[in-house]
Amino acid sequence: MIKRALKHTFTLLNVDHVKLGSKWNYKNVISPYFRIYYIDGGAGEIWDSSARIKLEPGFLYIIPSFTLCNLVCPHYLSQYFVQFFEESSDNISLFEKNRSILRVKAAEIDILNFARLLEINPGRGINRSDNPRVYEKNIFYNEYRELNNRQSMSTFTETHGILLQLVSRFLTAETFKHKDAGQVPVKILNAISYIQLNLQHDLSVTNLAKRANLHTDYFSRLFHQHTGERPVKYIHEKRIERAQYLMVTTQMTFSEIAAQTGFENIFYFSKIFKKITGMSPGNYKKQMDQASF
Repeated sequence: MIKRALKHTFTLLNVDHVKLGSKWNYKNVISPYFRIYYIDGGAGEIWDSSARIKLEPGFLYIIPSFTLCNLVCPHYLSQYFVQFFEESSDNISLFEKNRSILRVKAAEIDILNFARLLEINPGRGINRSDNPRVYEKNIFYNEYRELNNRQSMSTFTETHGILLQLVSRFLTAETFKHKDAGQVPVKILNAISYIQLNLQHDLSVTNLAKRANLHTDYFSRLFHQHTGERPVKYIHEKRIERAQYLMVTTQMTFSEIAAQTGFENIFYFSKIFKKITGMSPGNYKKQMDQASF
């Protein structure tokens, strides 16, 4: 018998129904968590480097983690939203190859699912203050973890099931461009997993090629062929993604984050961070203070 197991799990952060105005206007937002919106009134826009998408009633939208986007509401927007973290057995995101905003027509079950999420997870909104700077991030994230820990097994399981259902709406052949993992050599898959699990350690291309028992040049070409990126660029992107997560969920200093993500010093960390995100670590943290909550 062939068994197929889910490698990805999703953990609730926030869920709410909100009515927004012109103050909902943020540029260059990059979050370490996923967002799904269901629009039930008004209009807005979100866009990334590849497309500009209207937010309009009757549609679902997903913004995968670490997807650079802009959010704007000209006048009025009514939306259900859910924010959640992703974990996977191999530390590779389900949306690794789909870091872009996706949109699908909402079905009745989607509306029911949002209503049910709100019903079984009361008090999980983010409307605690008009000033986002009042939050200490580690307190905020410890609070959401504690809320999840206090859920009954029934509620925890149902919440995860609903999140899986909502995510599944974007995994159709028409919407989701998924590359069959079976086409990727095992040695490259192992290298990707090793990178994700060892970001704080030495990840030179020479060492990665040696682990795969391949010549360095051949390993680099093979890696690029199956990931679309050279190993060094890929490693830098994963390290910066991890740094973004730590900046949002902890109170670690930039020097501590640089060490935790494998950069030899804060100056090199800042250089690569700005090269990938387009902003300095300080500006990124300031932006997240203003936009995330």
